[in-house]
Amino acid sequence: MTELRTPSIPASGPLRVLGIDPGLRLTGYGLVDLAAGAVEPTLCEAGVFKLDAKRSLEVRLQQLHEDLSALIDEHRPGCVAVEQLFAHYAHPRTAILMGHARGVILQVATAAGLAVESLAATEVKKSLTGNGHATKRQMQLAVQSQCRLDQPPEPPDVADAIALALTHARRIGIDRVVAR
Repeated sequence: MTELRTPSIPASGPLRVLGIDPGLRLTGYGLVDLAAGAVEPTLCEAGVFKLDAKRSLEVRLQQLHEDLSALIDEHRPGCVAVEQLFAHYAHPRTAILMGHARGVILQVATAAGLAVESLAATEVKKSLTGNGHATKRQMQLAVQSQCRLDQPPEPPDVADAIALALTHARRIGIDRVVAR
């Protein structure tokens, strides 16, 4: 059996942060770069993994595993920010199914030796818009403005993933400045 170590984030130097908004049809991702000594990250790349809803859960989870592994291999992030699981009492099945996707994301990130931070959606929304209950559209517009994009990110899952990456990178940047 392999002993796993707890990955850590470098205390200094440039850092690439991967934000992931889990889904079983669409999984958004956003990559931001945090320069050494900076607090404000810059957007590097963003997109979405499209999983075929007509396929079985097992096949979609395998596709998510392959797509995310390839993205990590290509871009070499230093850490991952993933949305915490939210369960509404009226829709427990949704939370259970989403937990499968989130589990694959956590496994792939851990296998790649990356530190993982789980962030609540309300916390990320408040960080970008000042409102913990911002709408999808408000999040898209906030990401568009803060990343100086010509258009709001589409689909909304991409904006959510970028927001996760921005929020986590800013925290790391602030922690580094305070530690100096």
